[in-house]
Amino acid sequence: MQVSVETLAGLERKLVIDIPAVDVEQEIAKRLQQVSHTARIDGFRKGKIPMRVIKQRYGKGVRQEVLGEHMQQSFVKAVTQEKLNPAGMPNVVPLVDEEGKDFQFSATFEIYPEVEIKGLENIEVEQLTANVSDSDMDTMLDVLRKQQASFAETDQPAKDGDRVKLDFDGYVDGEAFAGGKAEDHSLTLGSKAMIPGFEDQIVGMKAGDEGSITVTFPADYQSEDLQGKEAEFKIKIGTVEVAELPELNEEFFTKFGVEADNEDAFRVEVRKNMDRELKQAIQRQNKNQVLDGLLGENDIDVPTPLIDQEIQRLEEQAFQQFGGGQEFKPGMLPRELFLDQAGRRVKLGLLINASIEQFEIKAGEEKVEALIEEMASTYQDPEQVKEFYNSNKEQRAQLEALALEEAVVDLILSKAKVSEKESSYEEVIKTANSAQ
Repeated sequence: MQVSVETLAGLERKLVIDIPAVDVEQEIAKRLQQVSHTARIDGFRKGKIPMRVIKQRYGKGVRQEVLGEHMQQSFVKAVTQEKLNPAGMPNVVPLVDEEGKDFQFSATFEIYPEVEIKGLENIEVEQLTANVSDSDMDTMLDVLRKQQASFAETDQPAKDGDRVKLDFDGYVDGEAFAGGKAEDHSLTLGSKAMIPGFEDQIVGMKAGDEGSITVTFPADYQSEDLQGKEAEFKIKIGTVEVAELPELNEEFFTKFGVEADNEDAFRVEVRKNMDRELKQAIQRQNKNQVLDGLLGENDIDVPTPLIDQEIQRLEEQAFQQFGGGQEFKPGMLPRELFLDQAGRRVKLGLLINASIEQFEIKAGEEKVEALIEEMASTYQDPEQVKEFYNSNKEQRAQLEALALEEAVVDLILSKAKVSEKESSYEEVIKTANSAQ
């Protein structure tokens, strides 16, 4: 077997492989001989069919079968011999395919990039520091009470926090537009569920009131036809309902899975959750900055097959979430929709794997157990969660991969330029959520 390697653009490589004719012909002859023992052809006795007839009937198919196997086997030997690491299936093209001549074919494919991690000392990380204050606790309790609020109709003017039911018709330049009309629409004032300025102008209206309001669509509004345009909405208020907040009692505590007989005990449990959420948000912020820095300092070529695979995974995830029960078929969603996200994921995967290898990073059992412990603590029955991860190899393997990734982040943090910035619970949570 003879092999030549050609470097094409970027990560693309082309192998030209020659397979000696004698190897091909011997294998074809051997298989045709085997076929002759079992073939059935009208006019001939089984096992007595002349070889020329066998070759005429089965020769072409057997040759294709033998060549297919030889190409597969020789490709594997060639990439091993040339120390190439294909990132996807090759595009194979026969070049010389004539009986009696050496068989020659080309195989074009992309390889994994050779990655050497550098520039970790240039990465800058601004690490937020914060604590859960008493005012944060009060705000959280207020949020929890509003989540469980009941509503009662009132004849008083609507105010922030009240719920209104209304009909509205929207017009731009005097013309109705798609999505601009609704009847008996339920809206909590202050929720910012509508266009900026919409809810503010309803404040002060009573049940039965009619009127019109004018708002301007944001410049980045989801519908391009409406971006930055002024709209008039004709409004009719059906009902105004005032929120009635529940008492902080055992019945209320139970709705959040907390067994407590007084407010102080409930606050203790809520603070634990807030502390855990704050810690995770800070870790997520640090991780995002580390990974952004890793990408910024290490620009690498990415194999197209890996991008394609990741796009398909993202397509499937999106379709499962929004597909409405339809059967997913590749290509149903635009490739461009996922291209940037897929590229980032693949690059990070390659860089993280390279970091693990280059710096000989390992995540011991203690790290994995700590992750399981942390995840279990958010559930009502932690022991059941621990048992699930310890008895499920696939789930545990995912946690082991996560532990390795976190070990990479820890290593980079130890080498990066880290500064601290005092912040608040609310700011940290808001920043972390906006980065997701």
